[in-house]
Amino acid sequence: MNSPRLLIYSLVISFCVLGAGCAWFGTKEHAPVEELVATGMDLYNRKKYRDALETFQNLKEWYPFSKYTSLAELKIADAHYQLEEYEEAIFAYQEFKSLHPLNEAIPYVIYQVGLCYFDRMDSIDRDQTVVHQALETFQQLMTQYPESPYADKARKHIDESKKSLAGHEMDVGRFYYKTKHYKGALARFQGVLSGYPNVGYDQEARQYIDLCQEALEKDKLINFQ
Repeated sequence: MNSPRLLIYSLVISFCVLGAGCAWFGTKEHAPVEELVATGMDLYNRKKYRDALETFQNLKEWYPFSKYTSLAELKIADAHYQLEEYEEAIFAYQEFKSLHPLNEAIPYVIYQVGLCYFDRMDSIDRDQTVVHQALETFQQLMTQYPESPYADKARKHIDESKKSLAGHEMDVGRFYYKTKHYKGALARFQGVLSGYPNVGYDQEARQYIDLCQEALEKDKLINFQ
């Protein structure tokens, strides 16, 4: 008596298995890797960076051993950079560098890491940590790959980074001088000449050095008397 019900139940189960079996057994079909590359690059070139990022992440996840995986890793970093997600971009570039240390794109990768710091450079009265990091990264590129075209690009950013750091030191030095902390001011102005020469502050730094030394000499005479 229960056989019709059992038959219907069996048919329902069979239908569900046929309809959803692919998902259950992990055989879901993905777009071909070449299609993902083409789509991702098209999206990136059309500045649809969020969609490009998702496409390249899918490529990396679905085809981890493809010859295109390294390209996907690089474009993931580039997409993060274009989206101004600088920390994520730095992580992705550094990961690429670690996984592919001999890849011909390494000079570009180092340059992009430098830009991730450089693009966050603020006014000279703000914290200069990212400027220091940018300068160190660009100098690393110049040292390791002096013949790279990216080394030429880095030179301009090195000069701008040094100018920002020198400006910050001058700003602090002026404050110390104004508040009559002449030793501290003198150290800052001397640091500008020794650490960041020829970026536009040499003459002013020398003038303040003379003023600080004169003030310190006066203090000595007053204390001696």
